[in-house]
Amino acid sequence: MDEQEPRSAVRAAGRQFATTRWSQVIAAGAEQTGDSREALARLCELYWYPLYAYVRRWGYDADQAQDLTQEFFARLLEKHYLRAADPARGRFRSFLLASLKHFLSNERDRVSAVKRGGRATVIPLEFENAEGRYSREPPDHETPETVYERRWAMTLLERTLGRLRGEFEKAGKGAVFSRLEGLLTGEQDTLPYVELGAALGMSEGAVKVAVHRLRRRFGALLREEIAETVSDPAQVDDEIRELFRALKGD
Repeated sequence: MDEQEPRSAVRAAGRQFATTRWSQVIAAGAEQTGDSREALARLCELYWYPLYAYVRRWGYDADQAQDLTQEFFARLLEKHYLRAADPARGRFRSFLLASLKHFLSNERDRVSAVKRGGRATVIPLEFENAEGRYSREPPDHETPETVYERRWAMTLLERTLGRLRGEFEKAGKGAVFSRLEGLLTGEQDTLPYVELGAALGMSEGAVKVAVHRLRRRFGALLREEIAETVSDPAQVDDEIRELFRALKGD
């Protein structure tokens, strides 16, 4: 992987920022275009689980949370909430949470008014995995907002890691990524560089260079992922700080 790739990727993300998904949605406003609707659907598909966890943490059971989450996205994609998108506060996660709060405040008296299956599925949400993921959330003393922020951060990191893994596999270096992945995720049992080199048929110095490039590429891809969810490139660095704050639970 070329050492210049991360830098060029960051520059490219900046040049193309005006056409990222959330920017398309903001620009379209209430009058959605086909492209903006597709962009919003893709963002929702990627980040629905933080909202599901938020609803569950408010005390709704799994069936109610599924009903509410699916109905929320149905209404969102029917443009009922897009008028609230504020370009001055153009973070996708903030827009989603504010919209969900408004939706829930109007739904408390009819939680199951729209039964599962009664409406066409607007986004293929993977509810079959939702409760397994939710069961691994930390104890109940955490607020719904805290859970939402942490799962937003984890979703971005998981998405970025998946993209990076795909790049290595496409280049025929899947085994290298598998060995070095723990250096990105902070796994405690990661082998020393000299042992990693022996396992990969590389020198210790070559492993160090590979790890350096891996981390730089991960950083570039993370910036691209975040850029998709804000409306102003100046917000990317702030969102990265918020991401690590959410992971630390500050």
